[in-house]
Parts: sequence; C-alpha cells; structure tokens
Amino acid sequence: MKTLSQICVSKSVHYMTRITVAKGDGIGPEIMDATLEIIRAAGAQIEIDEIEVGEKVYLAGNTSGIAAEAWDIIRRNKVFLKAPITTPQGGGYKSLNVTTRKFLGLYSNVRPCLSLHPFVSTKHPVMDVVIIRENEEDLYAGIEHQQTDEVVQCLKLISRPGCEKIVRYAFEYAKQQGRKKVTCFTKDNIMKQTDGLFHQVFDEIAKEYPNIENEHWIIDIGAAKLADTPEAFDVIVMPNLYGDVLSDVAAQITGSVGLAGSANIGEECAMFEAIHGSAPRRAGQNVANPSGLLQGAVMMLNHIGQTAVAEKVQNAWLKTLEDGIHTYDIFTEGVSKKQVGTHEFAQAVIANLGQRPTLLKAVSYAANAALQLPKYQRKAQRNKELVGVDVFVHWAGTDPNELAQHIKGIEIDGVKLSMITNRGIKVWPDGFKETFCTDHWRCRFKPQDAKPLSKAQIIELLQRADQKNIDAIKTENLYNFDGVAAYSLGQGQ
Repeated sequence: MKTLSQICVSKSVHYMTRITVAKGDGIGPEIMDATLEIIRAAGAQIEIDEIEVGEKVYLAGNTSGIAAEAWDIIRRNKVFLKAPITTPQGGGYKSLNVTTRKFLGLYSNVRPCLSLHPFVSTKHPVMDVVIIRENEEDLYAGIEHQQTDEVVQCLKLISRPGCEKIVRYAFEYAKQQGRKKVTCFTKDNIMKQTDGLFHQVFDEIAKEYPNIENEHWIIDIGAAKLADTPEAFDVIVMPNLYGDVLSDVAAQITGSVGLAGSANIGEECAMFEAIHGSAPRRAGQNVANPSGLLQGAVMMLNHIGQTAVAEKVQNAWLKTLEDGIHTYDIFTEGVSKKQVGTHEFAQAVIANLGQRPTLLKAVSYAANAALQLPKYQRKAQRNKELVGVDVFVHWAGTDPNELAQHIKGIEIDGVKLSMITNRGIKVWPDGFKETFCTDHWRCRFKPQDAKPLSKAQIIELLQRADQKNIDAIKTENLYNFDGVAAYSLGQGQ
C-alpha cells in the first residue's frame, strides 16, 4: 500500500487492501451498508475489519468512545472509514473525531465543495472550492482553565510544524489536481503571533510554487466573500477553527452538508467520513442520503491507489443525481424525477456503474500523480532571550490604579511593573475610567536596564506576591527570538 501522503496514484490495482470500518450511530449503519455495497459492486478490492465506536462505547463507561483493541486495529490497517457517531451530552465525553485526528497525526482535513447545479439546488451554480483545514492544533488543543470567578481561558496553540505541513499539503494538492490558486485565511491583524505565524509560513512556502497563484484574506471578509462569491476561490487553507466553520458553510452553500465527504490525512494513517452528524431522528427509516459517506469512500479509494474504482463510483453517483434519483433531503419538485430511500439510492448508483454524466462534469483520476510531502525538518534553534514576565492576578477590585499600588509592592531591584491589562486592554498606566474590568489582571514586569530577566527573579516576584497575599494565578514569560519581540503588546500601547 502507498504511504498515506500519496493520493490518487495507481491506474489499476490487483491487491486487496484491509481497512477498518465503523458503522457508527443513528443513520450510520444504513449509510455505511449502502456505501460498502456500492464500492464493492464497483470492484473495490478491500477486506474489512469492523470495530464498535461511539455511543454504545461511551455509555459503557469509556469516555473516549473507543476501546484500546479498536485502536490497535485502526493503527494496523492505517485506513479508517467511519460513519457518523453520537457523542452523549455532558459527562466529560470527549469528541472521538478530534481524538482520532490527533492520536493518529491526521494533520490535513480535505473537504471538496462542488456545486451540482441544476440537479441540487444552490445559489452558487459554478462553485468548486476545496477547503484544506489544519486538523490537530489551534484552539482544538482543548486546553482550558477557569482562572478567576469571572474568567476562563482557552489556549490557542499554533506551531511552525503544523503550519508548514498543512500549507505545503495545500499547495501540493493544488499542483496534483491542476488547480490554479491557493488562498490563506487568518485573523493575523489581531492575533499577530499565532495567526501571524500561519500567514508567515504561507508566504514562505508560496514562493516555492511560482506557477500557483497565492493570496491572503482576513478571515471575516474572506468568509463573507466565500459565502457571497465562492467562484472567486479555488483551494483555501486555514487554521483548525476557521476551517471547521467554513468547510461546513462551503458545503452547505453548494447545496447540502449531507452531500459532502471528508478526508483526514496523516503521514501514517488516514480517516474518511461524511461531514454530517448521526441524525438519530432519521435512523432506521431508510431515508438517509448516503452521499456524504460515499464521497468519503471515493477519497479513500483514491488514497489507497484504487483510482479506477473511485472514478467509476464517482461518475455513477453524478449520473444518478443527473437522472433525478434523489433522497428526500435534496428532492425538489420540477427538478427531481424520483424520491428514493437509502437502499434504493444505492441500487440506482450501482445500476449506473460504468456510465458517465452528460451535463455534470465527469471525473478522471488516472492522471493524478502522487503528492510529494517531505517530512518536517526542524529549523536551527534561534537565540531566545527572557526579557520580562506577565504575572496574572485574581483581584476583585475595580480600580487599576489601586491594584498598581499593591503590585508595585512586589517589585524587586531592577525589575519594575510596566503595564496592567484587563482582557488584553491596557488599563494602567493612563487607562480610561470607561473601560470595564473583570477580576483577571495581567501585570507585566520588565527589567529597567538592558539585561535579560532570570528565572530566579521571576520566582522572587512570585514569592513576594505570596507574602503580600496577592493571588498570582499564572505567569507567561516574555521572550525575544533573535532580538525580535515574540509577545503581544497591550491593546492601546
């Protein structure tokens, strides 16, 4: 089997690939059965190990939703086709999707969003966008803490390896698929360190692909443009949270989230799925549309080198939609010809195997070369200098000037209080009385001379705070890297 960074490579195959399958919850078993029936009828050379994940596993007392032996099977087979699952509310249950992506290093989430006009209703008949979302970090690290009575925090973690891997994947994907442009979405006008790093890496890597147009948009106006004029975009790469939100938006405005599949690609393993949920209210009624999971399966077939089968399935699916054979969710009077259930839709696709659409654009995967994705190479370590410390304080008062007098009492020789912020906005010195303040204060200490700060000095500051009953809840060190400040200013500085 090809490595999992090599997608769409073989013109024909003569071997069996063992995959892991989870039928999931709600409508999951029905759409999985339909999907497997279609791809087997098309000649997919697969052997299946089925595992149990999701609601039953959660409710049996496993808060991760998956047993250890199931992990062993997934890791052995390397390829995982998963139907939607139900995560019980409350009780500390963790998202299995997020856990799987991170445990297996599935750093790239790929979601093609293609208009099927006029057979599926959409306001954007020429839309053809691929969202490539970073899949492992950002706010989805899920590192959260309550720090005061009034304030909780969630850490946004962006790494250079994470940025480089996903941006390079986006350009290589565009190159492989013959696409012309890659667009980056961030909010680096506000988050200059985290989103700033993502944008910086995008600009660096874009220079290696002179034949592919590149551009950057601030996420808010970029999202508005995507919703209004999606034909302006081709491939869009973005950090995890933005990609999660906008890939659903993009799928919906093409016609339906229910038609979209997703590939989660790593260096060792890959997972393929529909992007919609388990829809328990529709379970067992033979009404669910299997198209989303089928699209995931097509990407899986391409991934394991069975491109001829993938092409046959995709063209049969397009022909079925073109014939007006639709499930209830996309059935439209005057456009659709026949409303069918899950099983009947699968049979219609099977009947169309070997045929191609005439109005919708038929696909051809045979010419796709392998993606060339080198492993991340760590850069030489930069010169790192400790130049200050932010001490976060829980204080129930409201006057920053009063707090400053307390905090000045813990200053040490050569290290002085330089600023206090509240929710990022500078409130001392020279704050505004109109600024609303919570009980969570950032107190910045910096050396008065050009000497770097020492860890011993930070410890001394904290000891003095403890002696004076100042509730220091956390610290953040301030560093220069190669002489450049690598921390944010207070808003208003």
